[in-house]
Amino acid sequence: MATDETSKPRDFIREIVANDVAAGTNDGRVQTRFPPEPNGYLHIGHAKSICLNFGIAREFGGRCNLRFDDTNPTKEDVEYVESIQEDIRWLGFEWDELHFASDYFEQLYDWACELIRKGLAYVDSQSLEEIRAQRGTAIEPGTESPFRDRSVEENLDLFAKMRAGEFEDGSHVLRAKIDMASPHLIMRDPLLYRIRHAHHHRTGDTWCIYPMYDYAHGQSDSIEQITHSLCSLEFETHRRLYDWFIEKLGIFPSKQYEFARLSLTYTIMSKRKLLELVQEGLVDGWDDPRMPTLRGLRRRGYTPEAIRNFCSEIGVTKYPGMTHMVVLENALRNDLNKRAERRMAVLRPLKVVITNYPEGQVEELDAVNNPEDESAGTRKVPFSRELYIEQDDFMEDPPKKFFRLGPGREVRLRWAYFLKCEEVVKDEAGNIVELRCTYDPETKGGNAPDGRKVKGTIHWVSAAHAVEAEVRLYDHLLKIEDAGDVPEDEDWKNYLNENSLEVLTGCRLEPSLAEARPGEPVQFERLGYFTVDSKHSRPEKLVFNRSVTLRDTWAKVKKKG
Repeated sequence: MATDETSKPRDFIREIVANDVAAGTNDGRVQTRFPPEPNGYLHIGHAKSICLNFGIAREFGGRCNLRFDDTNPTKEDVEYVESIQEDIRWLGFEWDELHFASDYFEQLYDWACELIRKGLAYVDSQSLEEIRAQRGTAIEPGTESPFRDRSVEENLDLFAKMRAGEFEDGSHVLRAKIDMASPHLIMRDPLLYRIRHAHHHRTGDTWCIYPMYDYAHGQSDSIEQITHSLCSLEFETHRRLYDWFIEKLGIFPSKQYEFARLSLTYTIMSKRKLLELVQEGLVDGWDDPRMPTLRGLRRRGYTPEAIRNFCSEIGVTKYPGMTHMVVLENALRNDLNKRAERRMAVLRPLKVVITNYPEGQVEELDAVNNPEDESAGTRKVPFSRELYIEQDDFMEDPPKKFFRLGPGREVRLRWAYFLKCEEVVKDEAGNIVELRCTYDPETKGGNAPDGRKVKGTIHWVSAAHAVEAEVRLYDHLLKIEDAGDVPEDEDWKNYLNENSLEVLTGCRLEPSLAEARPGEPVQFERLGYFTVDSKHSRPEKLVFNRSVTLRDTWAKVKKKG
């Protein structure tokens, strides 16, 4: 990994693990796990958990399992199982063992029967609505179910019939028998099993009852002898139930520890809301480059190193907070600055004719591939009489601090010559369509023998040699920092950033970019970092995605507004 974890101060989770190892707890063994639900694609928030679980196992010489929490067959799919494995490997991690909660269905059923025999679980024949109504509030105790005192024999018989498929969905549930007056709502006879006649992606139609997350999670940890079960903070209140099951069953005492989940500005982390965007066609699938999914980030041009470094930088805390998107973007900038080769690309072309340059002549000029990496070497860039420059690099009536091209002004062409604008050509509507310029042949390489200086340097491409491409400029998914600020009575989708995607056609790129491939980052000089789109780009129709700007332009725009 690019980040040296050992050189950083330990977070509170690592302090706990280090103390346990030093004390010989669990014989000094460290076993973690990453337990995703296979009901969607992983996003940047999951990356934080992946880096934590796999990172701790790596740092302390331990092991980390991948375990799919596949207890809800109506929302799960093999597609998600496969994509999650691929994303974890792309991030740079490999699990020691692969498990599924469904591997343990028989054992979980047997343990549920044991709880029934101990008088600690019962079958409730009320509807879910009735059960919710009896739960009580934070200041009022709950009401006991009229079926709470069923005999052990009756409960075992009903539970067996539930498993055998003799009842319809919703007709019965299995509940733990704890305390309906507990000050902790999670302990008020929580549900353990519900009936669900649904095909499971692994077990098929073998089961028609499925364990609830709170029942399956701790016991699955125990079966795998997980020493440090790391969960996000919303599961803190669930820890009492986690420990209760382990204690009552007398099984290996896995321990749960909670940390603050990642909240990131200008985007959303809810899989339900991300699914809404996909299903309503508001984005180009789960891998849309505006999505916070690892698939979307990868397609946009994020590297695994950048994401790992980001997760290392934000650290692990016990307290929830908001991380600004610029921290993630800077992690990518810092990584790509070292690895991305530079190229010239003109996104909004303006034609330039160099009137004193010989017609038909072509020069091959030397251009540095990456000033941050001398070993990257140089490349040849064709230069000719007709060029393209950015429309924004010319102003007919430039203000005082505009140092680029204007009538009678001189600029430096990157890696080439000084260029002076002599004439502006317009169409009938008054639009500028061409510049007539002259160049100084004595300034090859960008310096004048007579010592005169120019303040502006602009990029360009040779018109005859340029490769045409479509370029997609991506920006933040939301136009507000915190998705939690959306009023409850409003549709959160009203806060989608309508400027999150700008598609530019007819862009002109230097010829070497014709060979660019998805996953290969490149810096378009002065414009940002880009990559070939892995979904829509073709050799005959190149499509590039902007990964990130060279600077945090969003903050500047927001400040002006």
